[in-house]
Amino acid sequence: MHDESARLHIDGDRLVTASGETVRLRGVGLGGWMNMENFITGYPSTEELQRAALRRVLGQDVYDAFFERFLEVFFTDDDARFLADLGMNSVRVPFNYRHFEDDDRPMRLKEEGFLLLDRVIETCARHGLYTVLDLHAAPGYHNQRWHSDNPTHRSLFWTHRHFQDRVVHLWEALADRYKDNPWVAGYNPLNEPADPSGERIGPFYERLHAAIRAVDPSHVLFLDGNRHATDFELFADPLPGTVYTVHDYALAGFADSGDYPGLSRGRHVDRDYLEARFLERAEYMRRTGTPIWVGEFGPVYSTPYGGRPGARRRPLPRAGRPARHLRRVRGRLEPVDVQGHRVAGRRSRRRGLAVPAQDRARPGEEGPAGRGRVGRRGHRRPAPAGADRADRGRGVPGFRPAAVRPAAVDPRAGAAHPAGRAHGGRVRRALRRHRRGTGQGAGGLVPVRPLRRTGPPSPRR
Repeated sequence: MHDESARLHIDGDRLVTASGETVRLRGVGLGGWMNMENFITGYPSTEELQRAALRRVLGQDVYDAFFERFLEVFFTDDDARFLADLGMNSVRVPFNYRHFEDDDRPMRLKEEGFLLLDRVIETCARHGLYTVLDLHAAPGYHNQRWHSDNPTHRSLFWTHRHFQDRVVHLWEALADRYKDNPWVAGYNPLNEPADPSGERIGPFYERLHAAIRAVDPSHVLFLDGNRHATDFELFADPLPGTVYTVHDYALAGFADSGDYPGLSRGRHVDRDYLEARFLERAEYMRRTGTPIWVGEFGPVYSTPYGGRPGARRRPLPRAGRPARHLRRVRGRLEPVDVQGHRVAGRRSRRRGLAVPAQDRARPGEEGPAGRGRVGRRGHRRPAPAGADRADRGRGVPGFRPAAVRPAAVDPRAGAAHPAGRAHGGRVRRALRRHRRGTGQGAGGLVPVRPLRRTGPPSPRR
């Protein structure tokens, strides 16, 4: 397991093993495990606030049991074996400082965080995978974004020496623990730092480099550029044993972008643009002759059916279901089928239900039986005062005022009422009776899968 011939070091612009074999790191980031980001977990806000909400709802005992199991089974030998079978040779392991110390007990390190890293390092090593240790969330927030577990959009790390001292102390302990492990490719001390002034990051890197080298003189340091690993102009000569890391997110890969190739944020983005952008960001490494390592990059979400900017489609993967996509029309995402035609249905605000197009009146027109006009989003407004409640649904397909007909669809399927909001309460009560096994349901219901927006997070730059 601890084969010294696997240890990496820098030789010019390459990473090589002890035997001189060149190694190009190809791998993935283990996001969502020791650093939970909202676009990975699917829940809003930062990890600290996510955990606070879970603790409040579940109680401390269930919360502790949940995360104990979560951290245990998130990444296993099967996952490492799968990555190795794909031809990958490395895993970047992002982690939150909260696994190692508490804010009310700074500098007092917790063994639990080290044990988690021990396990993932050994698991990867068994399958020939290097690990890069990445401090993704530092005390005091070293950037202004959610992915550093920052709910404030302010970075206090660069103006408070106390937070910098805690990071140096943590990395001294990490370097001491893993200095003899050859399957640790190196240390990534700060993910995507963002020093607003650009004046403090250079001196801090020099201080951190000296502290780590006093403990571990051999492991590679992977230092991200300023402004989320894109800006290297403020660095002078490269530090010894250091790889400078660029993050290369494609402009056409963000949620607010257009088609690829095509216009995104007013720029025409194609292969030539992406290459020029990468060469610009990697200029420091090419000029200094140091290795180039792309610690993160983003995909391009392109439509396979052509189209214009502002009308992009993104797949909604769903095992065993027909493929559907979302298309951006006038700034709003709408469902389309695989041929690009609009799906006859519009998402409702309630429970993802949809109103079939043929049953929707246009804005300003009378609803069924003249009971209320239809608003801009296709939802019927309340009927006039004094209208007979039993007659409000006349004219709506499948509606019976006095009783609820047996359902014409699979009772296990989700359902949406053609009338939208007008009779939502009655339909929901019928569905509840139906799910309790009474054999009743709302007639004429059609199961419609709720739509969800897909794609990467909002832009970091």
